[in-house]
Amino acid sequence: MDLGLPGPLHAPGGRAPGRGCRAVGDREGRGARRRGRHGPGRPHRDGRRQDRAGQGPGRGDPGVTSFSELTTMRVGGEPGRFVTVDGTDELIEVVRAVWADDEPWFVLGGGSNTVAADEPFDGTVVHVRTRGVERLDDVDDRVRLRVAAGEPWDDLVALTVDEGWSGLEALSGIPGSTGASPIQNIGAYGQEVSSTVVSVDFLDADTGEFVRVPAANLGLGYRTSVFKQGRAGVVTAVEFALRDGGGASEQVSYPQLAGALGVDLGARVSVADVRSSVLALRASKGMVLDAGDRDTWSSGSFFTNPVVSRQAASELPSDAPRWPIDPEPEDQVVPLGEAPAPPPPPTSGAVKLSAAWLIEQAGVARGFRLPGSGAAISTKHTLALTNRGSASAGDVVELARFVQQRVLAEFGVLLRPEPVLLGLDL
Repeated sequence: MDLGLPGPLHAPGGRAPGRGCRAVGDREGRGARRRGRHGPGRPHRDGRRQDRAGQGPGRGDPGVTSFSELTTMRVGGEPGRFVTVDGTDELIEVVRAVWADDEPWFVLGGGSNTVAADEPFDGTVVHVRTRGVERLDDVDDRVRLRVAAGEPWDDLVALTVDEGWSGLEALSGIPGSTGASPIQNIGAYGQEVSSTVVSVDFLDADTGEFVRVPAANLGLGYRTSVFKQGRAGVVTAVEFALRDGGGASEQVSYPQLAGALGVDLGARVSVADVRSSVLALRASKGMVLDAGDRDTWSSGSFFTNPVVSRQAASELPSDAPRWPIDPEPEDQVVPLGEAPAPPPPPTSGAVKLSAAWLIEQAGVARGFRLPGSGAAISTKHTLALTNRGSASAGDVVELARFVQQRVLAEFGVLLRPEPVLLGLDL
């Protein structure tokens, strides 16, 4: 999960909590302090400034040479310039300088939702490692948090579970950064981040100005938002509203999770139990990062579950999993076989299908790989395309196209990629 914007007001990283808010946890200032040529110095705790000059290709961090070292898919070429930023003010200054130079740019978070081309990226990659979680004044009995974009997502979820707050517990184990969470409206096991996001702090690439975008204006839909639909810029912080239920979870709404917990749908259990069960389920599918498990050398689910009209869904085999979508404007329904770009959010009379089921029924099995390829379908989960240790970005895209073509030929449904493809077409 990445910021993923070739790419919001003040964020927690790099400043003390203001009035009406307090720091939560000890999460600020972690990580090495480096920057590229455009970034400002940053005070040490003793008041001195660090100046971190660029150092040629991979500048700002001489230990980084390619996207293969920066992403969980472990493929991709070298960035022309690589800048790591640890504070929000520094992030803003670096990004504005890049924009002023009118050069290609890309904002990278945790690297879990980006697949970069094998060729070098002729531009600047800004690696966001800002940290900070602030508790704001509670509103309407909801705990309000403002979280820096670079805060690791699962660290945030773990913190909220430890505090007994609900709303994020089923999103445990998702790799990547907090700033990316509203960009693709991450979701899993019956929860979506859209149910807890209050606003996003955003530096707008078109105007150069900060805006605080309320959730109602984010265009949040199934794995989409206004940011994925073309609004360019940089997320610097996200505000959430969580329920303080004394450690009780939100209602369990996903059958597989309910089964793992041994409860009925609609039940509430402890947030800790939900997190534990979700982590176990994700691990069984190779969806929890483990350097020793090649099934986790991936970008997670490579394809989104397609959304089609009710009529189109009725033409599929009777055993095809399907889930009705809440009504929205009818003209946004995606018919079978059509491929608008970018894809619209869920719509009226629409039905969400299981991409994993479509792939399996199209004859693409777990562990499948094309002859001579270093990429393969995960041995645990057909939605994940994995690097078996020697894959190139070209191998990954070739396999993805093969899967797309098989599903399209069998069912007339075009699967859409979930990760950000940098310098690649699919």
